[in-house]
Formats: sequence, C-alpha cells, structure tokens
Amino acid sequence: MAIAEQAEQGIHIGRLLHASTAGCVVGCRVSQSEVPEFGALVRIPLQKGYQIFGLIYDIHIEEDGLVRQLVTAENVPDDVIMDNRVNRNAPVEISVLHVGYSQQEKIYHMLPPRPPLSLDALYPCEPVSACGFSSAGRFGYFRHVLRAEDLPIGELLAAHIRLSNEYHRAQGETHWASDAVQELIILLRDDYPTLMAVLSALTDAGIE
Repeated sequence: MAIAEQAEQGIHIGRLLHASTAGCVVGCRVSQSEVPEFGALVRIPLQKGYQIFGLIYDIHIEEDGLVRQLVTAENVPDDVIMDNRVNRNAPVEISVLHVGYSQQEKIYHMLPPRPPLSLDALYPCEPVSACGFSSAGRFGYFRHVLRAEDLPIGELLAAHIRLSNEYHRAQGETHWASDAVQELIILLRDDYPTLMAVLSALTDAGIE
C-alpha cells in the first residue's frame, strides 16, 4: 500500500492473527488508553474498494513469561510496567464479529463474501464511517449479533448502540438510537428472555 493510501486509512489498531467469514482475531500492541472499546465498530480495508466491518466483542490479554514473574514482585517500577505493556511477547488479542462489508462504497449488512487474510490491518471506524454503516438499510447487521452463540448479546448491543448514538447525535441525528431499539424489539418479539436481557442492558447504558 502506498504511503498516501496509508495516511488516508489512518492509524491501524493491529493485524489479523486468524479469520473466517464470520469473524476474526487481531493482535495488537497498545497502551491502556489506546485499547479500543468493547462494542466499537471497526473495519478492515482490502483491495479494490472492498472492506469488512465488524464489532469488537472481546479483548483478551494473555500473560507472558515476564508478567508471571512481575505479579509476585514488590514495588515494580512504572517504567518496567510500561515497557512490558508496549513490548509484550504476547499481543493483546481483539475478537471481532463481522457484521457487513462495502464494495465500491455500497454497504451490505451481510457476511463478507471472503475473509481477510493474516496480517491484514484493522482500523477503527471514524464517526462518519460508523454512521454511514449503521444507518444504511434497516439495521440488518443486528441479526449477525443476535444469532451469535456464546456472546454477551445484550451487553454488546448496548455498548454498540451507546457509542453509535454519540456519533449520530453529533451529526444531528437524534432518533437513531430509538429507531435501533424499536427494531430490536421487533426482531426479538418471539424471544422474550433475550429481549429482556437486551432491554435491561440498554437501560443500564442509558439508552431508552
């Protein structure tokens, strides 16, 4: 990728460790303040105007050999802690659920036709990009979250809607969150336990 293209993409979060059409795991080396948020929308730009969108559903920090030694030490210097966080042997692992893709600037709330490859870069979605994806169509990407197994569906949707609502409100779109909640109520009308879990998480996140 050319330098000009890299500048346009922004600063990447990390690079792919492994992936499928349903999701991917990314390894990164970041400070605590730079770790992306649970529920954030991210993207993986590929070639020929094709990019994949996903939601962060887990951030996993594995131990490495030095950490096991440091946790039992007394008075660990701050510079040693910072060095370990920046120069970790084991990367921070970010798990991403694929929720759509775009091709030549047209957005599809469908699973991507092909997965990204190892070492492809993951980027945060800027507010304009996040709003463009989340307002395309009629919240079709919610179904990928609702059918995902072993995920905290209520917490994930609440975190995502809270973050996205901030972006939409900044652009003067005040009804996006209420429209999203109404769509979830329709989608979950036959699944009362999941609906109650989602609505409870939304209430805790300040979304009503």
